[in-house]
Amino acid sequence: MPRPCKRRRVCAEPSCGHFGPKDPGAATGQTVIMTLDEFEAIRLIDLEGRTQEQCAALMNVARTTVQAIYSSARGKLAECLVNGSELRIEGGDYVLCDGSIRGSCGCGNPNCRCGAESKEETTMKIAVTYENGQVFQHFGHTEQFKIYNVADGKILSSQVVDTNGSGHGALGGFLADMGVDTLICGGIGVGAQNALTEAGIRFYGGASGDADKAVEALLAGTLAFDPNVHCDHHDHEGHEHGGDHHCGGHCH
Repeated sequence: MPRPCKRRRVCAEPSCGHFGPKDPGAATGQTVIMTLDEFEAIRLIDLEGRTQEQCAALMNVARTTVQAIYSSARGKLAECLVNGSELRIEGGDYVLCDGSIRGSCGCGNPNCRCGAESKEETTMKIAVTYENGQVFQHFGHTEQFKIYNVADGKILSSQVVDTNGSGHGALGGFLADMGVDTLICGGIGVGAQNALTEAGIRFYGGASGDADKAVEALLAGTLAFDPNVHCDHHDHEGHEHGGDHHCGGHCH
């Protein structure tokens, strides 16, 4: 049975959850979804000037989790600013501050009602698109994932699992059913990115090379990835267009 995903503590909801270009002609027609926990990381780190360690304590998660949340959020902001995409802030695995003692978490938000003492998350379940020991470069066509169980920043075990023919639309659910909370992959389309976000799965696209080393680099905070990764052939629908298609050099 997959372990339940730990919910991130959020102490402030956005006053506006929908942003887009003022000029309709500048819009790309694509929608980027930022989850509330990603919004919270941006608020704490970029607006309030908190360190990642402080942010982790306030959100009741590990520093490595905050690093993943923050990197994902910054990539989405860049996508919207550079490409004129619409931004919606919604969803995610989070819990609003609802304890009995206001301000006990030290977040500085006068409306905060945190009462629980922070407990750091120590486990992760990381999946990598996998082929012959390498990070496979097309998420929607991967036939295998290598899944790693991690505790306290160390790999405890790993296994290779077949996707059993699941395509773009089903892979997010496949990973969620396996209890995965983090994905490392090559190219991945916007539709698949949104599906993973809605499932509460963090992803690092544009990665390459040895799968084991990629996971070790992620845990060390040195993974080379592209926060603006795209697979342009699938951006419109996020589904397969043909069995012989391969992204090749078009996946970034």
